[in-house]
Amino acid sequence: MTAAELISKVFLPLSLAIIMLGMGMTLIPADFTRIIRYPKAIFIGLTNQLIFLPIVGFSLAIAFNLNPVMAVGLMILATCPGGPTSNLITQVCKGNIALSVTLTAIASIVSIITIPFILSYVLEYFGTATNVTIKLPILDTILQIMVITVIPISIGMLIRKFKTDFAKRMEKTMRIASTVIFILVFLAVLAANFNIIGKAMKEVGLVTLLLNLITMGLGYLTARLFKLNLKSAISITVESGIQNGTLAFVIATSILNNIEMGIPTGAYAIWMFITGGILMWQLGKRPEVDSK
Repeated sequence: MTAAELISKVFLPLSLAIIMLGMGMTLIPADFTRIIRYPKAIFIGLTNQLIFLPIVGFSLAIAFNLNPVMAVGLMILATCPGGPTSNLITQVCKGNIALSVTLTAIASIVSIITIPFILSYVLEYFGTATNVTIKLPILDTILQIMVITVIPISIGMLIRKFKTDFAKRMEKTMRIASTVIFILVFLAVLAANFNIIGKAMKEVGLVTLLLNLITMGLGYLTARLFKLNLKSAISITVESGIQNGTLAFVIATSILNNIEMGIPTGAYAIWMFITGGILMWQLGKRPEVDSK
């Protein structure tokens, strides 16, 4: 196993699972039932992730006249909404963690249907269709979501229920640990993509930065337009702009067997860690209140 494979297949999932455990220790069942009773935030979040994000990606690919391989690579990324990294950033930014986790789980499962549908059209439109059948490993994808997010969060919530004082004492420690792990993951992503960073930034650096900024901006504006509180707006902003780069890279390199199509994901990974880091730095300093 190469260093890059070790980072993406072992270090990254393990790190995120630890973060999810700490996140679960800050949650109670009422956090989720409250969201289900007031589904407006979920609807807005999913609209941003599953509809606006691919539209913005497609528009940028056309506007910048990207070559077909880069255009498809950008669209692969735009069809892979939020992964566990978005939950981590939301936690440190003191957003609505339960909303973030719910959006990640629902969007990840729905994307099993939307990814093949959108990419089939994209491959045909950009003229790179070569009788490629896009089949996501449905069971593997669901298991990955379960192991990295649902199970650790559930364990964390059980600790919160039965060892409440311990869980509350650990909140600040886990938030600091999450920030440290975030930095380590960022460095790991840099290391894993080191051989393509220069080419990626040259070819699609500006496009991927715009995709990140526009989708985050849309997330925040739509959340505030529909009068969601600040914590929910933060969650939707992060979920809209932080994509599941790991899944996108697997689709490009393993399913479509095209390393070059993974280049936009490499560039985007750098930007989303930078913008996510800035949000964590700025919003993490806020007092913990249910801001309106």
